[in-house]
Amino acid sequence: MVAIHSTALGPAVGGCRFKPYATLEEAIGDVLRLSAAMTAKCAVAGLAFGGGKSVIAPEPGRVLSPEERRAVLLDHADLIAEFGGRYQAGPDVGTGPADMLVLREASPYAFCTPESAGGTGSSSGPTAVGVLAALRAAVGSTAMTGRRVVISGYGSVGAHLAASLHAAGADVVVSDIDPGKRAGAEKQGLSWVEPEKALTLTADVVIPAAVGGVLSPETVARLDTPLVVGPANNQLTGDAVADTLAARGILWIPDYVASAGGILYTLSREAEGLDHERALARVETIEDTVRTILAAAEANATTPLQEAAALAERRLSPS
Repeated sequence: MVAIHSTALGPAVGGCRFKPYATLEEAIGDVLRLSAAMTAKCAVAGLAFGGGKSVIAPEPGRVLSPEERRAVLLDHADLIAEFGGRYQAGPDVGTGPADMLVLREASPYAFCTPESAGGTGSSSGPTAVGVLAALRAAVGSTAMTGRRVVISGYGSVGAHLAASLHAAGADVVVSDIDPGKRAGAEKQGLSWVEPEKALTLTADVVIPAAVGGVLSPETVARLDTPLVVGPANNQLTGDAVADTLAARGILWIPDYVASAGGILYTLSREAEGLDHERALARVETIEDTVRTILAAAEANATTPLQEAAALAERRLSPS
């Protein structure tokens, strides 16, 4: 399925998610929510693109053979091609650069193909750079020595963040639903905690870096941190949770602001033709964006989510 939320600023862009869902309704809800978040992400980042998303949902428990996976991806590419460029895909949960190369066989509308094929490859590194920029703005300092950081989700982006923060002197604790990642994390000098405990630890910063929907009224009540900022999409179970966080004195940087580094870098390189250094410089502007949002929230006695949404709306509906 493909969901196009907005093309007000340009063609819709968003990742292709390949994962099983318990029901069709759950998959539809996900693709709709994620496409809306991409509209806001692109608008706040100042990109001339709208928001979209696509989902491939195999049956739960079914393991596709390489041949079946390739056939499914080609079918999905045919669907994307029907939109004539109004939606353009990139990697997401369950997909990577190699999958984008398969999509390119039947549709030109795919980003982040492998570098060996002329693309920019994985966007995990730039996404992590953007999260670190947002973190600097929220902390008000580049110093991380002695700060305890909990990263929930030790995938590609989480691993980049853990390595960077550990190198900067932070006490980094990671968790993941895959226990096989524990040995590698501990070998790098990181601490490990079981996923169900990650959001309850006392920490200076909590970084959601896995799936969305992790911040609910119940989980927020158990948080013991002054700051939450991370790359996971759709972290809140509902916008009202942002008010709950604020009421508890917890600063939450909107996910679609903090996680924009990957899309900023990719589109700067592949759509605008910028070189690596200039594209990374654009990713670093996330720090200024977060500072602007936080200053507006303080001045207006609102939440960062309200100010980020207002910024997106102004860019989507210029006077």
